[in-house]
Amino acid sequence: MSSSPDRLVYMANQIGKFFQSQGHDKAVPGIAEHIKKFWDPRMRKQIFAHLDAGGAGLDPFVRDAIEKLRNS
Repeated sequence: MSSSPDRLVYMANQIGKFFQSQGHDKAVPGIAEHIKKFWDPRMRKQIFAHLDAGGAGLDPFVRDAIEKLRNS
């Protein structure tokens, strides 16, 4: 289930758009929880690597959520 970084960024940003109207304090944990529950561990590993490489294309809330998830 390996996906390209561009595809993962697109998917993560789509999740972010769903939660964005809730504001940062609710959206970030919501995005992180969604990725934790529904993304394959390999996908999470790839998005963490993408973040480590600069995280190009990630929306700010999504970037914060991925960082939160990695540190949890």
